[in-house]
Amino acid sequence: MDYKAESIKLHRELKGKIEVVPRVSVSNAQELSIAYTPGVAEPCMEIHRDVNLSYVYTRRQNLVAVITDGTAVLGLGDIGPEAGMPVMEGKCVLFKTFGDVDAFPLCLRTKDTDEIVRTISLLAGSFGGINLEDISAPRCFEIEKKLKEICDIPVFHDDQHGTAIIVSAALFNALKLTKKKIGEIKVVINGAGAAGLAIADFLLNFGVKNMIVCDRDGIICEGNEKLSPVHKMISKRTNFDHLEGSLAVAMRGSDVFIGVSGPNCVTKEMISSMNSKSIVFPLANPVPEISKSDAEKAGAYIIGTGSSQEPNQINNVLAFPGIFKGALSVRASDINFEMMKAASLALAKYIPQEELRLDYIIPYAFDKSVHKAVSEAVKQAAIDSGVARI
Repeated sequence: MDYKAESIKLHRELKGKIEVVPRVSVSNAQELSIAYTPGVAEPCMEIHRDVNLSYVYTRRQNLVAVITDGTAVLGLGDIGPEAGMPVMEGKCVLFKTFGDVDAFPLCLRTKDTDEIVRTISLLAGSFGGINLEDISAPRCFEIEKKLKEICDIPVFHDDQHGTAIIVSAALFNALKLTKKKIGEIKVVINGAGAAGLAIADFLLNFGVKNMIVCDRDGIICEGNEKLSPVHKMISKRTNFDHLEGSLAVAMRGSDVFIGVSGPNCVTKEMISSMNSKSIVFPLANPVPEISKSDAEKAGAYIIGTGSSQEPNQINNVLAFPGIFKGALSVRASDINFEMMKAASLALAKYIPQEELRLDYIIPYAFDKSVHKAVSEAVKQAAIDSGVARI
């Protein structure tokens, strides 16, 4: 199937993938008077007296804003807010389909960090949660940090944390098959943007001790004065041998490769230089760092990709619908590390040990019970960590 042509056809015919559908009938004067004036004044005044009742009398309790500035859309780069709308609409479809969470796309015509933060903070009272999407690094880190400080609803940058959650779950199960321990493996991450740095942080918190992170200039090493502030931070927690050089140098003798970078930057020789039973996740879309077939020919033991056409698809849709569903269900004030950790472990544990295979290390996105398992785990973690408000 020519997916590009079919997608153009679908979008042209539908003229948008989402629509607003009323949950109440307004077919006569009585129904109109209850849903709108004069009856609607009563819930308005109830909320005026107690703003928390906005979660009771409006759809806010199940509504997420999906927000971008269009600066890092898929692998397409800075294509602008309007051009990012098809992706944001698609994200909203996934929220509803897999988590029964209503979502609304908002594409902002600004790249100014403070302007984005102020705009979103002013809108926060209309939503139960904020999903940041496709915002370029390093601005995305500051935007999320500032919003978490000033908003009283969950703020979640899916490109960072959603990716980290899925990658970690897949890695946990892959390690079970290789019989390797997380504290003894060498992990190489190529791509030091939002996803790469979040994955690095997540895995370090889970016990990885030997990690090297690379960007387009090669290995990130402490002491390099040219590093950005966020790269300086990760340099202090990784590459303790102060290795320098290219990605090829980093991958020698590694156990795990995780690619969140660009197309065709990994060779078969690089894969061959890894340790036995290597785990390879080339996740760049639409063209990965190395094709699955080339990775297999080079000796990769377990391969996970971002493609729906291959087994072991590492897809954020496994995480964010259930995460927000769980957070919204207890009116959480935040999506914290404990909740994200719970989501990752729930995904990994969803596949029983005896059912794990080289081509089945992560659940299938279309298994509806997976999203329920994630939601329940996140809900309980929110309660246990003290951010649940009901």
